[in-house]
Amino acid sequence: MSRRHLRCFAARAELFSLTTAVLLVRICRQMTSLLNLSRERPAIVFVNPHAGGGRCGRRLADVKTLFSARSFLAEFVLAGSREEMESRVRAAIAAGHHVLLGMGGDGTVQALVNAAHKSEVLLGILPAGGGNDFAAALGLPKDPVAAAEMMLAGQPRSVDLLRARTADGRERLYVGGGGVGLDADSARYSSGRYKRLPGRVRYLAAALHALSKFQPLRVRAEFPGSTLPDVDSPVLLAGALNTPSYGAGLRLAPDAQIDDGLLTALFVKNLSEAEVLVAIPRLLTRGGLPDSYVTRVNAKRVRLSCDRDCDFHGDGEVLGPAPVDIEVLPRAVRMLAPVKS
Repeated sequence: MSRRHLRCFAARAELFSLTTAVLLVRICRQMTSLLNLSRERPAIVFVNPHAGGGRCGRRLADVKTLFSARSFLAEFVLAGSREEMESRVRAAIAAGHHVLLGMGGDGTVQALVNAAHKSEVLLGILPAGGGNDFAAALGLPKDPVAAAEMMLAGQPRSVDLLRARTADGRERLYVGGGGVGLDADSARYSSGRYKRLPGRVRYLAAALHALSKFQPLRVRAEFPGSTLPDVDSPVLLAGALNTPSYGAGLRLAPDAQIDDGLLTALFVKNLSEAEVLVAIPRLLTRGGLPDSYVTRVNAKRVRLSCDRDCDFHGDGEVLGPAPVDIEVLPRAVRMLAPVKS
């Protein structure tokens, strides 16, 4: 190796070492800042003990052990219902707590953001539910202990939320995916008789059950405030997504981002039995559908109307009847997320 190459190699090594040192200092400062916040007022971890078919409750002791080892002060609050969790979140904010974490699935995160929206608190997710699609979009691992490790060394990230206004006048924020049609019908089964099945299998089993009773549905989608053309079509489902996936990793909007100020409106055509038989193995193995089955539109707002009575769900929770207006709330909350390399 020539002297020139040696000098070049040495310069690159020095630059790499400097970059690594800067990154380590930044991580240490962020961790110190988070630890200081917890010392001022302990973080509150709101736990859904039923999430993930009981998986959440089984991992709770491991999370407590990690926080203790890292000297991260936290109080753990078990909430048996959405209403109880939201009430306790609001009480924690009123008491001056700065860091609020949700341990559960996307439904738990939905409760957290609905109660904390418009406050200045810092939120975090310890994924322990059946889906965890919003946590995945943040870059967090599926394991709640590994996610906790990553958050303690993480950084705040401002992310979008979606707001749904249903025909009965109710408003609700959701974080990941929502829709009408087959997925809304299957949401009842996935949170009922199939709730103890793991991840994606749970959602597909529920979808197959719903499919056996599915009635044809025609959806009209309008995009207020834009020049986008309306969509009017028979569908298996029509949705509005903030995340690339929902239903435990079904990547129906692979290009979606949680901080771009846009939602992805998607329309899965009314599939024949033969097409369903093709789709199910692909969903199980790859988590997606052939592009010929799906139409996608990026927008800030969408209004979905149906030709029959149907409900709209968000994050697997039935929110109310259609027609429904869904809009993006850009960078609406701050979430603890992994440090971007």
